[in-house]
Amino acid sequence: MPLLEGLVKLAGWAAPLIILAVIFLPQAIRILREYERGVIFRLGKLLGAKGPGLIFLIPIVDRMVRMDLRVVTISVEKQEVMTRDNVPVTVDAVVYFRVVDPEAAVVKVVNFLQATSLMSQTTLRSVLGQAPLDDLLSQRESINLKLQEIIDRQTEPWGVKVTAVEVKDVALPDTMKRAMAKQAEAERERRAKVVNAEGEFQAAEKMVQAAAMMSKEPIALQLRFLQTMREISSEHNTTTFLPVPIDLFTPFMNKSGPPKP
Repeated sequence: MPLLEGLVKLAGWAAPLIILAVIFLPQAIRILREYERGVIFRLGKLLGAKGPGLIFLIPIVDRMVRMDLRVVTISVEKQEVMTRDNVPVTVDAVVYFRVVDPEAAVVKVVNFLQATSLMSQTTLRSVLGQAPLDDLLSQRESINLKLQEIIDRQTEPWGVKVTAVEVKDVALPDTMKRAMAKQAEAERERRAKVVNAEGEFQAAEKMVQAAAMMSKEPIALQLRFLQTMREISSEHNTTTFLPVPIDLFTPFMNKSGPPKP
């Protein structure tokens, strides 16, 4: 009987303890993954960041904020930007960043995701507004690096590291597209005319050199005449060529010259 009464009393004490353990044990034990850190506050005072692995907390006294250290990707909404040469464009971008200091990301900024997104939007408008349209279309890498440096400098006190910024698309007005197409067409025509003129100039130089060479050797002109006849003749051609020695025309050429004094 005394043993039975003791067991009953023990069971009466154990039931509340089990209930308290069920309530407070999940609050006292936390498990963090490899890419997670827990920023712990004790009675409102920062203790530091712990993890990964098993973390023990004092229920009611300790509070933990879970932080993810993986790279986060945010898409910057399309922004209406006026370039330095007064051309309206619509641009959007992608920002890659990660938390490198969990304590600063919790203590120094209310919502680091929203803060980084808004900072990216304002920086995108500011930087692209200072660049001309040609640089925006052709110097994309340098603009991306400049955006990354500015955004990273602004978010560094928050414990956020910006790893990359990429401008995705640059939308131009239809009138500007037509003007650029006309400009490109005119540039291609200019290059074609320049190439044609250079070809004519080189051909004229070669003809002058050939004429000078043939004037020294008259037989070369006759050989060239025979070569031309061979090139223009074909299998089904009905035209007949009768080669005439150029020496027959020499007396006539001498008579056509200026009279001797």
